[in-house]
Amino acid sequence: MVVLTSGLLWKISIFVLFCVLSRSQADESSKCHSNKSPCVVRHLGELVQENYGRPGLSHIFVAGANDDGMKEIEVWMATYAPGSGTPNHRHNCEEVFIVLMGGGTLFLAPASNASFPGRPQMFSIYPNSTFIVPVNSVHQVRNTMGLEDLQVVIVISRPPMKAYVYKDWTTTHDEAVYHFPYFEKKLPATSYPISETDSAIPITSRMDDLQELVIDVDQTYSDELR
Repeated sequence: MVVLTSGLLWKISIFVLFCVLSRSQADESSKCHSNKSPCVVRHLGELVQENYGRPGLSHIFVAGANDDGMKEIEVWMATYAPGSGTPNHRHNCEEVFIVLMGGGTLFLAPASNASFPGRPQMFSIYPNSTFIVPVNSVHQVRNTMGLEDLQVVIVISRPPMKAYVYKDWTTTHDEAVYHFPYFEKKLPATSYPISETDSAIPITSRMDDLQELVIDVDQTYSDELR
């Protein structure tokens, strides 16, 4: 027979209280790490990565409309293996890219009154570069370097994104397929490169008309310090 003295009861009470508090903290940590509730500080390695059925893609919602309740902007981190990239698409939101590592090509057909995107302009992107995709401009970003992953941070306005996906650059705007949500496992593969002739032309020769779209972050910062 065990006699529960006041001292033993006190020790048992302290132990039970410790277990309850530990479980509560663990539950809160689990909620934070599962990205189901907003946390002040999170580690990128703990956030969910998904490829949405697209080979070569690793996508993270750093701050999203669905999980984090973002209303004005969303922040993504995307990594594209060599040869992979986004589909040809457009959307009615603004989009800003920051290239963290690797390189590739931005294909951009600025919005116009034409019935289809037409021949896009092509721009080289590289580490510490940034560029803006205007609203409703058909575009594609691809890792064309063939040596290492292309990793970018992407900021969009008015989330969640509603996109129209094009089979190729001659697909009419009326034929573009509406996708909402944009990140789903049904997006078709899109044509690339535009032609063998185009792919043989050095990328740098295509950068004259809209060079201002690709800005070197380091140079911009240096200019501000002067």
